[in-house]
Amino acid sequence: MKSSMNILRRGLLMGSIALMGLSLAPMVASADELAEIKERGVLRIAMSGQYPPFNFVNEQNQVVGFDPAIGTEIAKRMGLEVEIITTAWDGIIAGLLASKYDAVVGSMSITAERDKVIDFVGPYYNTRRAIFTKAGSKITDVAQLADAKVGVTLGETHEQWARDQGYDINTYKGLPELLLELDNGRVDAIVNDSIPVMLAMKAGQYDLAVVIDPAAEPIGAGIAIREGNPDLAAAMQKALDDMMDDGTYLAIATEWVGGDIR
Repeated sequence: MKSSMNILRRGLLMGSIALMGLSLAPMVASADELAEIKERGVLRIAMSGQYPPFNFVNEQNQVVGFDPAIGTEIAKRMGLEVEIITTAWDGIIAGLLASKYDAVVGSMSITAERDKVIDFVGPYYNTRRAIFTKAGSKITDVAQLADAKVGVTLGETHEQWARDQGYDINTYKGLPELLLELDNGRVDAIVNDSIPVMLAMKAGQYDLAVVIDPAAEPIGAGIAIREGNPDLAAAMQKALDDMMDDGTYLAIATEWVGGDIR
């Protein structure tokens, strides 16, 4: 998700905020927001719920995965309960700016463009952009995507990257839809962070092949919060650092993604 988001992406983001009848100035958080959250006693965190194994809805209709486990542990160490809110990924930053939740713990890539309107805690894990096709596909090189139908998640940086390449794309709500559309042959390839798709392949859920992308670089995923929140940022960062130091982070990562992904 690390591909630099250009002026068009920023325009789309600002446009979505404007459509909500909002401006950036009133939404800048005050330095005492941490005190307000502590008085409430609940840290509200958002994610798509469409990104297994990082965040997804299980058979008991609970939002589970690496992200909610990390968010819940951070809240616990801050002396707070946690409320998990699921929302569409393409509007998740606008929702944060509108104070619908306190943070996004949803595998959001840290990019310079996003950092202009929000702040980040972390990164709390690292991955990289990857391209997948069905096993046996004739597509074996990135250059062949120019003549292919490419699936991406709406609002992810991978979507903007694919648009920047001039690819013919279909957009979807999340990874489960991406994988299903690829498996059914409605797209020829998908672009996504590498870890969740590799885990699905390892579990035997899908028979896929990786198209090597030499230009892909490591991506840091961060926890998004509103700007002007130094107290909240410091408290969340300390909780995250302590988790990494005492083995709790590794235990969570091992449970959900099979090992350390720092």
